[in-house]
Amino acid sequence: MTKKPQRLSLGQIRIIGGKWRGRKLPVPDSDGLRPTTDRVRETLFNWLMPVIQGARCLDCFSGSGALGFEALSRYASHTTLIEYDRNVAKQLSANLALLKAENADVVQGNALQYLNNTGTPFDVVFLDPPFRKGMLTETINLLEANNWLAEESWIYVEAEAESVTEVPPNWQLHRQKTAGQVAYRLYIRHQ
Repeated sequence: MTKKPQRLSLGQIRIIGGKWRGRKLPVPDSDGLRPTTDRVRETLFNWLMPVIQGARCLDCFSGSGALGFEALSRYASHTTLIEYDRNVAKQLSANLALLKAENADVVQGNALQYLNNTGTPFDVVFLDPPFRKGMLTETINLLEANNWLAEESWIYVEAEAESVTEVPPNWQLHRQKTAGQVAYRLYIRHQ
């Protein structure tokens, strides 16, 4: 008996605001992929409302792309999505094509290696690394050390509720909330 080729199982995310409000986009089923929930995204983008339009955004551990696509839908000028998993990165590119979004790019690779290079400053940065992998502190240090942050940038951090995130002294906590086992915080970086 011939086996059928395994197909990539697809879930979906829904864009909740902006020009693509209500659009559903396919997301591959991949270990550790946890799209930021609609409720958390709605809160986050309410917090970012004064700064998201025209912002250059960096989505460091893009996964489903929910945060990057939401930023683009709300008129960010450009978004770079970094994703390690090749199949997930391909789906991000396909979703950008589906939306006809030309003001974004997908980088398939290791976010820490990418951030280890000298960067171009971003206005808004999304940090939602894989849980319990210890990547958050190193990511924050690389963003600061390698010119990835604009003088006044906004940094969103999503982590395990029980985790303690150490941030540089020039990062001021703007807002924070907890939803179930996830803590999410928005910082403003001042020069």
